[in-house]
Order: sequence, then C-alpha cells, then structure tokens
Amino acid sequence: MSFKRCKNGHLFESRLHGNICPYCHMVVEKETDNLGSGVINELEAKLLYEEIDPVCGWLACFEGPRQGQSYVLHEGKNFIGRSDDMDIRILGDDKISRRNHAVVAYDNKTRRFMLLPGDSNGITYLGGTAVYTPTLLTDMSAIQLGRTKLIFRPLCGDNFVWTDDQEVDLASSTG
Repeated sequence: MSFKRCKNGHLFESRLHGNICPYCHMVVEKETDNLGSGVINELEAKLLYEEIDPVCGWLACFEGPRQGQSYVLHEGKNFIGRSDDMDIRILGDDKISRRNHAVVAYDNKTRRFMLLPGDSNGITYLGGTAVYTPTLLTDMSAIQLGRTKLIFRPLCGDNFVWTDDQEVDLASSTG
C-alpha cells in the first residue's frame, strides 16, 4: 500500500486517489509510502474505527475551472469557499469568496436540502436567480458561484435516509 498525508492531516491511499486528497482536494507532493507494515496495520485499525459522516448528496461542477470535480454533501451545513477550512473547497475561481460564499444544508428531520447565501460579498445564484434567503434545492438544481456552475444531486430525501445507527431507511415503494 502507498499512503499519503495532506497538509490537513488526512491519510489516503495514493494508488486509488493519486496526488489529490479525497477529503479536502489538496494536491500532495510528498509521498509517505515508506511506512513500515506495523505502522500501516496500526493506521488501518485506526481508520476502521474512525467515525464515518455519511454522504447525503453531491455537487458536481459542470462549468468553470474545476469542471468535472464532484463534492460530497453531509448532514448539517456544508460551507462553500476557496479556503482550506471549507467543507466544499472550490479552487481556481477567484470570484468565489475564500470563506462562506454559500451554504448547502441538509436537515435530516425534514429530509430537505436548502441553499443559503453565505456571509461574504459574493452572490450565489440558483437557476439564474440570486439567492438572498434560504431556498429549497431540488434534484438537478443549477447553482452558480463566481464562474463556477454546479449541479445538485441528493441521496437523502423522501425515499432514503440514514438512521442514527447508519442503517438504511428506504421508503417502501413499488417501482
């Protein structure tokens, strides 16, 4: 196995992800695959028991500097910006604010996704309309921040939700 660690401390397998951290999308130059097998076993054990924040939906960039890049959405607020500490870090678009340009929030109780304006100067658009108040997101909604356009795809919602013990709760429906 060939492990790498990004500046944010995320450890990942480089044969699967190359030089880009799958968690924060930071490019990693220094390789740390010279770890002994004992260290690797210890890391695997630690990762096995690391708490998982289940995916609730995705954003995919279809226009802009990061075209083709996807971003994972989790329960709660997902802050969008260019800074390292943002949940969704969009690099290469200087029209996007560094911090809190916008927020995509998933509320597990209502099973709804909302797009909220951030606390920056940048304006966020949903389907070409400026967002100034929390606005409901629906499947295939188009979001624009700066020169970047994103498509929203939910996983959780009326037909699917993660339970507290991370088991699947599928709505009983016939296809």
